[in-house]
Amino acid sequence: MASPSHFSGLQLRSLVKATGELELSLVAVATPQPGSDEVVVRIEATPINPSDIGLLFGAADLSSAKASGTDMGPMVTMHIPERAMGSTAARVGQSLPVGNEGAGVVVATGESAAAKALLGKTVAALGGAMYAQYRTIKADQCLVLPEGTTAADGASCFVNPLTALGMVETMRREGHKALVHTAAASNLGQMLNRICIKDPIGLVNIVRKPEQAALLKGLGARYVCDASAPTFMADLTQALVETGATIAFDATGGGKLAGQILTCMEAALNRTATEYSRYGSTTLKQVYIYGGLDTGPTEFARNFGFAWSMGGWLLFPFLQRLGEPAVQALKHRVATELKTTFASAYSKEISLAEALHLDAIAVYGQRATGTKYLINPHKT
Repeated sequence: MASPSHFSGLQLRSLVKATGELELSLVAVATPQPGSDEVVVRIEATPINPSDIGLLFGAADLSSAKASGTDMGPMVTMHIPERAMGSTAARVGQSLPVGNEGAGVVVATGESAAAKALLGKTVAALGGAMYAQYRTIKADQCLVLPEGTTAADGASCFVNPLTALGMVETMRREGHKALVHTAAASNLGQMLNRICIKDPIGLVNIVRKPEQAALLKGLGARYVCDASAPTFMADLTQALVETGATIAFDATGGGKLAGQILTCMEAALNRTATEYSRYGSTTLKQVYIYGGLDTGPTEFARNFGFAWSMGGWLLFPFLQRLGEPAVQALKHRVATELKTTFASAYSKEISLAEALHLDAIAVYGQRATGTKYLINPHKT
């Protein structure tokens, strides 16, 4: 076993100050000695997911970003609006590591048989603090990648794949037969499309641009509705009639989209109704908000009867409810189909230092489709 003292390295941190500033910096940290059931992973690839951006930037105003420091020790500061400080009060004064998931090579292990078996293996890991050059983590939080799979191939094999599979599993367990997904041209959306084609499951994809609609149709998606089209509401209603979808997962969060989906679900159900009810359809219409691409208020006109629900959906609480055997089955499927169903695409690979360049932040901070960045912590 290699000595962990050899594996000190850089880690990206996010700090909220009581003065109303957010500070991003690279910190040199010593890699902890692995315990009996732990391993040290040399992180070679870690994605910038929307969930990571939430911790990275918090409630800061990205337009206020200012760079300082040096090439090897960059620092970025941003202003946090006074009205938003209340939501970040719990993290004031804490320098927090960032990065939910990543992949790399196990370079040191503890004494347990399970840990030792991973030495030299390329693994993916889910456990936070992945925007770092080295990460000490429990062996059972690692997924050995199939032979011939690179760290970049496996860097995103947890958050997006398990979220897409979790949506399908939620649909099934709650008694729905088809689903709706927004921001559908994203990496996650393309995965969900491939899952639903393979399984097969009715899927209504909602996008925001004509080129995104063309992309999904080129990937075999049958139902694609462009929210920017003047016929959007009619198109969505017809897709819901044909699929029978009564559950939706909305990455947008703010604005009118969640309410529009419920309105169209009610209209679709009313097309086949045999009698009138002043309370609307008795079929439950469910929208889960799982993202915040639009940080404004969620707006809706309550014109979809009384059998409806709107709430939040998060991956990790869902996995806890699902139970370990079922979670392991999902992970096994991801590993098996890593280069097909669950393949990810990135617009750019950057270093830890480059992640703090203002031009890079201006791109990946938008959380826009087609701007997903991959960090290689050992890239110089």
